[in-house]
Amino acid sequence: MTQSKMNHAIVSTISDRCKRCYSCIRECPASAIRVIDAQAKVIEERCIACGHCVKVCSQDAKQIFSEIDDTYQLLQSGNAIAIVAPSFAASFLDEYKKVPTALRKLGFTKVIETAFGADLISNNYMNLIKADNDKTIISSACPAVVSFIQKYYVELVPNLAQVVSPMIALGRYLKKDLGEETKIVFIGPCVAKKHEAQDDEVAGVIDSVLTFTELKQMFDENGINVSEHEDSDFDEPHAMMGKAYPLAGGLIKTIDVSGDILEKDIIVVEGKKKVLEIIEEISNNHINAKFTDILFCEGCISGPAIDTKLNYYARREKVINYIDEKINNVDKRVWKSNLYNARKLNLHRKFKVDNQRRPYPSEEKIKEILAQTKKYSVKDELNCGACGYPTCREYAVAIAKDLAEKEMCLPYVLDELKIAYDNLSDTEEQLKVAEKLASIGQLAAGVAHEINNPLGTILLYASMLKRDLEKIYNDDQRTEDLELIVEEANRCKNIVANLLNFARQGKLNLKEFDLTETIREVLKPFTVNPVYRQIDFNYDIVENDYKITGDEDQLKQVIVNVIKNACDAMIEIDRVKELKIILSSDQNNVKIEITDTGNGIPKENHSKVFTPFFTTKSMGKGTGLGLAISYGIIKMHKGNITFTSEQGIGTTFKVLLPKHNAYQTYEGNEGAKAL
Repeated sequence: MTQSKMNHAIVSTISDRCKRCYSCIRECPASAIRVIDAQAKVIEERCIACGHCVKVCSQDAKQIFSEIDDTYQLLQSGNAIAIVAPSFAASFLDEYKKVPTALRKLGFTKVIETAFGADLISNNYMNLIKADNDKTIISSACPAVVSFIQKYYVELVPNLAQVVSPMIALGRYLKKDLGEETKIVFIGPCVAKKHEAQDDEVAGVIDSVLTFTELKQMFDENGINVSEHEDSDFDEPHAMMGKAYPLAGGLIKTIDVSGDILEKDIIVVEGKKKVLEIIEEISNNHINAKFTDILFCEGCISGPAIDTKLNYYARREKVINYIDEKINNVDKRVWKSNLYNARKLNLHRKFKVDNQRRPYPSEEKIKEILAQTKKYSVKDELNCGACGYPTCREYAVAIAKDLAEKEMCLPYVLDELKIAYDNLSDTEEQLKVAEKLASIGQLAAGVAHEINNPLGTILLYASMLKRDLEKIYNDDQRTEDLELIVEEANRCKNIVANLLNFARQGKLNLKEFDLTETIREVLKPFTVNPVYRQIDFNYDIVENDYKITGDEDQLKQVIVNVIKNACDAMIEIDRVKELKIILSSDQNNVKIEITDTGNGIPKENHSKVFTPFFTTKSMGKGTGLGLAISYGIIKMHKGNITFTSEQGIGTTFKVLLPKHNAYQTYEGNEGAKAL
């Protein structure tokens, strides 16, 4: 056995082909596959090489370790023998009679049926069945079953029949008969045979293991078209009922047992699901049968490398036709003579424990993991199987055993993606606002100063004219016109002042203060204002520590702006008018919620709320700068301001502020840079 074979995993993942469909996880009976860095990796020490992951992978992302190069080296020795599994008739179909010729063309000196190995071990199994055993004996011919028990049902290792497989039996026979220097290559549909050939108990008997797929590749590489060759038979020794070995119960067919024994004391099991069930039942002492013949696949004709598109029944028919055709052509006297000459051949072996079981997690740990994927009760466990595990609980157990990761849960990932998408949308909106604030901040800084000077002149001369006219005339229309000029000029001056405030944001004068008292101070003028006398002001404070570090004056401005907007939104409604302020906090932040019962903000305006100069108030009632300025102030405090609104019900603004600010001053390029 070459060093490369000993150090190479039998089944591995081709990373760039894996698409995280989890089909392999779903099919793996040994939980030997884990998603790491978005790739379904085979855990070598846990793998039983059953090949189920290879069969179900639609992307061909699972590869079987190739022994083609090793076989070419063996062929160069000039004494390489091919032993072929009887299921070859289901792989090469109508060309199966030509396979021995093609193998000799490839360079094999002899081509022999592995089925004779099944004939060799039939007496050993008969003796086991007839013996008075105190436990259920499990057939050891299927290497995947053997490996599964050695790794995950170690208590059943003593139940394994201490008999070699047909492959090893024939290998020992040929090396004894032809010499130890004989090179033997097994060819079949089974991936686990590669693993069995490396087992320390039988190492050196089989020099290379090829799958039917690998054999066909070698034929192609050497320009050998099987259909173009003549029919030929296998070399001696020929097999009898061992040919039935790839069928379900094939091992039993090689043993001369009565119908009564077969019915009462022998169980034949094939297929992953049934195999897992029977092994569990034997482990729990629920089975009283003397012997169980177990194959991980539905017969060897369903092996992972059978390499044919025929269904199970068509493959079975091909093998049966091959048996019927060949069984009567075998010289039974020669066959019996070969068996007799092998009577002293050592066909026994032992099995070692290779425990790969991981501790079962506690119930608390399982619940903790389920909670991490938002499964807090049984109703939350969808058991959709998208992760590859049949239930959410088994998936949580796999995570606890470090065999899975929470990102494998599709509903959880979809929820996280939705949250991420929503956050991205919020961030996008914030960036749009930031861009608008930045442009307005730059514009305001230059324009406000230029507008302020002519406004001052207008106010001065309008006031002088008004004063002079009042001395001469009473209630004159010209006096009223000048009064209107003064009022509008003052309004423009206030707008300019707001623009300058907005443009000059960039510095916080931080100090520690009690937010509770600040809100009370801000709220008091509104409660006594006759314009808002019909509004019910409700200030709800959960007792806690509401001291924060911030710029009190600027935060007052934020609260005033939000409360004024809320009050103005309720002036003209006919239903109950209520303004509610809720103050709450956690370890790091304080949250202010201001809710009104106004008509709400139309959805089409949601993205414009923090945009400078956007207002739904009538002309002269608002500038549209209040919330834009508030947004900048909150962002300078490393906080956040959001809102929810429903038309006909009302609006809630939420202001989140950190209790402690890491900076004593915050320098920025006008108001927009607070973002």
